[in-house]
Amino acid sequence: MRILGLVGSPRKGGNTDLLVSRILAGAGASGHLTEKVYLYPLAISPCTDCRSCQKGKLHCAVGDDMQLLYQKLEDADVVVFGTPLYWYGPSAKMKLLMDRLRPFVASGKLKGKKAIAVVPSEEGVAACNHLIGMFKLSFEYLGVTLIDTLRVKAYEKAEVNKQPEMLNRAFEIGKTLR
Repeated sequence: MRILGLVGSPRKGGNTDLLVSRILAGAGASGHLTEKVYLYPLAISPCTDCRSCQKGKLHCAVGDDMQLLYQKLEDADVVVFGTPLYWYGPSAKMKLLMDRLRPFVASGKLKGKKAIAVVPSEEGVAACNHLIGMFKLSFEYLGVTLIDTLRVKAYEKAEVNKQPEMLNRAFEIGKTLR
């Protein structure tokens, strides 16, 4: 299987990055192919609602780095969506990516894929519920199954390193992927 990890945090080596990395490490330990993509260095423009993705070839007309991500998303069997909780929602880059998944509504090219949501939050697990709800509804719309979530109370950079049980849980999520 191919596992794609999307890191929607501006902090390399931060909590989101570490947790996504542990899931990918677990998946790699089970023989799966893994790839991690940091969203913040990428040029991802907002959806312009031009609706090109609903006609003809069902492709997005915006020429930016999402064009590279579309193929990676199509090739993946499981996508790990990692984002810190920002104002009870995803980071700006993750939200841009989510908005730009619209071509897959018409093409159906994500149907049958699986997703994992990783959300560290200063306020803890309960504060993440609305964001997890957004992911669930979005994935249902795309025909993607949310197979697991990892919500962690962590705020300071790499704070999750002091929570070996969460790092182990992340590894096990990846290791048990089928």
